[in-house]
Amino acid sequence: MGARTKARKRALDILFQADVRDVALAEMLATEAKRAANEPSREASWLYAREIVDGVVDNREAIDEQITTFAKDWTLERMPAVDRAVLRLGVWEILYNDAVPTAVAIDEAVDLAKEFSTDEAGSFVHGVLARIARSS
Repeated sequence: MGARTKARKRALDILFQADVRDVALAEMLATEAKRAANEPSREASWLYAREIVDGVVDNREAIDEQITTFAKDWTLERMPAVDRAVLRLGVWEILYNDAVPTAVAIDEAVDLAKEFSTDEAGSFVHGVLARIARSS
């Protein structure tokens, strides 16, 4: 598994935990930063995970607006927390990270949804992200 894939899992964990615990993302990042300082072997994945989470924080309103616009008949509040986190991560990569090809961002997000959410989550995430990608 590549460093970016590991980083995405780490970012997903931070985004998910902050959402479920109703804790500020900045607080979750600080906690994870302390843990990362004690794990130098995981520095590469930590740096990209932090970039993702910082990007989501900086662009949260626009990211959530994209999700709400393109998630047909689904509100953010109605989505499972893990799906919200995966979508936020995927939207950030598609719209704000030119270093990641759109197809890779979508595939990685779908893989995360399949691994950590319901059986239908992969299709749902793919549909939302593909519509966002087409509109951008």
